[in-house]
Amino acid sequence: MNPEEQTIVLSPAREVERADVLAKARAAKEVAPILAKLTSDKKNEVLRAAAQVLVDATEEILEANALDIQAGQMRGMSESLIDRLKLDAARIEGIAGGLIQVAGLVDPVGEVVGGSVMPNGIQMRKVRVPLGVMGMVYEARPNVTVDAFGLALKSGNVALLRGSKSARHSNEKLVEILQRVLVEKGLPAEAVQLLPCETHDSVQDLITARGLVDLVIPRGGAGLIEAVVTGATVPTIETGTGNCHFFIDRDVADLDEAIAMLLNGKTRRPSVCNSTETVLIDAALADADKLAIIAALQSAGVTVHGEVAELAAFGAGDIVAATEHDWADEYLSMDIAAKVVSGIDEALSHIRTYSTGHTEAIATGNIATAQRFADEVDAAAVMINASTAFTDGEQYGMGAEIGISTQKLHARGPMALPELTTTKWILQGQGQTRP
Repeated sequence: MNPEEQTIVLSPAREVERADVLAKARAAKEVAPILAKLTSDKKNEVLRAAAQVLVDATEEILEANALDIQAGQMRGMSESLIDRLKLDAARIEGIAGGLIQVAGLVDPVGEVVGGSVMPNGIQMRKVRVPLGVMGMVYEARPNVTVDAFGLALKSGNVALLRGSKSARHSNEKLVEILQRVLVEKGLPAEAVQLLPCETHDSVQDLITARGLVDLVIPRGGAGLIEAVVTGATVPTIETGTGNCHFFIDRDVADLDEAIAMLLNGKTRRPSVCNSTETVLIDAALADADKLAIIAALQSAGVTVHGEVAELAAFGAGDIVAATEHDWADEYLSMDIAAKVVSGIDEALSHIRTYSTGHTEAIATGNIATAQRFADEVDAAAVMINASTAFTDGEQYGMGAEIGISTQKLHARGPMALPELTTTKWILQGQGQTRP
């Protein structure tokens, strides 16, 4: 059923909000064919122009951002969230630089990814084409507004954005600037639109707009992602949630290197989805080695959660008693869960139970153990003797990304430009008919 044909009794305020979402979705659908046919040169021209205008409008953007910061502080928002929300001149330059980077990437639209010639002479080509209207639901960070626009435009898609209320003024100003650039370049302003964010109901309006929205990508915490994936009737791509494990095997080649990889995965950027959240320590390691692992984490300022008696057995102290929640938690902070496991079998079993399918890592000098880990772990990325922090589109050489997909259909792992397209078959004949 078309969303605007559904019979739903709503309050007057909700009627206005829902009508606004659907009107913007219809407008996005109408301009999608224009975006799909843009040349690479035109897309790059717009992206580079937008980058320059964003830098030129730094003061405007910072004034809008200050309103969001002030409102967040009045609501008692944590300092870590305030930091994610806050913009400054350097961050705006970084956001603009992201658009320049996207402009330099290869345009995936029109790429021939397969084909052949039928025995009767019909030529078959499988080509990349835009998805169409790309909805995005995300939290806090206003930089995602510009990132989503840039990736959507370069892949020929229309961006329908539902940011958080906490970044409302910042997002409104950024979209206003981007729309200004689009119009100046002869393109429809509806190529990027910001949806209302006063209530969570607008998310539901977006994710149930079948026939108008082709795909929705949630980007944020586990709660947001779960709400979108379970409530959507529009196709969605699950991204981001990362309960990433690092297993230190009994045959580890160099314990100091293993500890360095563990610390890098945990402390480099604790608030991102590729952060290491659980360390699994092989019981066969010497007690001194086990203690060195825990001590290194604590010396780096990481709070260790675990079974107190288990870790105290080899001398570890200041352990926070773990609950079942700790093994499944994506901390996104300077916290880590630590568990002693009886080798590769128990490590794999623990990961199967608690993994979110994002990134799993092992430190080992045993080739057979490494191969078994790679074969049996079910995740978008497996790291062998490397930090979990390497799960990143830019690190993969893919350039900018929209998120890390943890599902198995359409795309898995970092989602860059090719993952924001689909394919279609084009068959060219000379009057052939089928017997």
